[in-house]
Amino acid sequence: MNDGPETPPTPFKYHLKLTPAQLKIIYTALHSLLDDFGHEEADVKAVIREVLDKLPDEHAIRAIQLDREVADKLAGRPGAAEPGSPDDPSPSAA
Repeated sequence: MNDGPETPPTPFKYHLKLTPAQLKIIYTALHSLLDDFGHEEADVKAVIREVLDKLPDEHAIRAIQLDREVADKLAGRPGAAEPGSPDDPSPSAA
């Protein structure tokens, strides 16, 4: 997580409840997006990095087994606990 200067307050803050599979997809998509921007989009890259800094680290994301999460959902099995629930063992994203 980033211990640098905080961003200025904004009128809106959003709280997302993501499953582990959704979190992994978001993390991967943001990294892909970051790689696609060039030097002229430094401001956009900075915002993407701010969002990535709020997510769990790479090791926690790699531990998410996307194929298992999706298979459990398709089969109607409870699988992983809902994010934020008392049974959720995964780190929360702030």
